[in-house]
Amino acid sequence: MTEFWGDIASEFLHLYPNGGRLLAVAGADAERSRRAADDLAAALTAAGQRVERAHSPAGDEEALRTEVIAPFRTDRSDRVLVVSGPASLVSASARGLWNFMIWQLAGDEQPHTAASVIVDVTDPDAPTRRFADYCALPSAFGA
Repeated sequence: MTEFWGDIASEFLHLYPNGGRLLAVAGADAERSRRAADDLAAALTAAGQRVERAHSPAGDEEALRTEVIAPFRTDRSDRVLVVSGPASLVSASARGLWNFMIWQLAGDEQPHTAASVIVDVTDPDAPTRRFADYCALPSAFGA
């Protein structure tokens, strides 16, 4: 698992090498997002990053903006904020908050195609990366 999350961390750091960076880990199950975010945070820490963690079980966008993101942005130091929670973390109105979004899913759950990375955590001890776009979704998706 360390190598898997290390690869995701490397990709993120390649795209966003410094500054205050915001990363969301979301999915249909907020608690499952917590574990994925913890594993990613550990990989970012192992890569020499200063990481802060937050979890939003309800995904309340306004509370997240005022209580977590605004204070993070006031300090311009070089660090990463990893926030986990439900699908609402990457809603249309919240997408602009994040530099990078990870959507975690299990089984036959549908992917979120706006995510930077889609991770299948059906077996949380052996996550796999999924590649999906709107062409790969069933015709009934979003109906």
